[in-house]
Amino acid sequence: MAAPAFNLDDIKRRMQSSIASLKHELGGLRTGRASSSLVEPIHVEAYGQSMPLNQVATISVPEPRMLAIQVWDKAMVIAVDKAIRAANLGLSPTVEGQILRIRMPELNEQRRKELVKVAHKYAEEARIAVRHVRRDGLDILKKQLKDHALSEDDEKRHETDVQKATDAAIHEVDQVLAQKEKEIMQV
Repeated sequence: MAAPAFNLDDIKRRMQSSIASLKHELGGLRTGRASSSLVEPIHVEAYGQSMPLNQVATISVPEPRMLAIQVWDKAMVIAVDKAIRAANLGLSPTVEGQILRIRMPELNEQRRKELVKVAHKYAEEARIAVRHVRRDGLDILKKQLKDHALSEDDEKRHETDVQKATDAAIHEVDQVLAQKEKEIMQV
């Protein structure tokens, strides 16, 4: 079996999708105002698998500082409540039948620091994802070299290109994180 073809553009695209995922997750770290994107990254253990919150409930913003989550299946209310509390976003839902109401707390200094820690965790996950893409690209190059589909010089050149793409992607992750950190810490 021949080695898969090396495609630098595909590697860069996969790295960019890791960054896009980070931006989406950081978008959920809202400062002060209620937003449905705050709870969208939360996954709920439902029906024997992990599902995004928006696949088991409707999320709405009835007031600027409140979220309402209408759970479709009455049996899932406790699981949704547990998932929101476990997400470490500092949210405490109030259960009213099949509706969970979440009042958005004022952001004090301690809460801002907690949000920054969560942002750092998301950024580290994105860096790890970028490194996995790099590893996949380097594995393809090694396999092609072993199969004599690539010369050693070409392999070294492609390795350098992959490393440059990795460095650029990690730099972008750091920039996105710094921007979000600044946004969270502004009083």
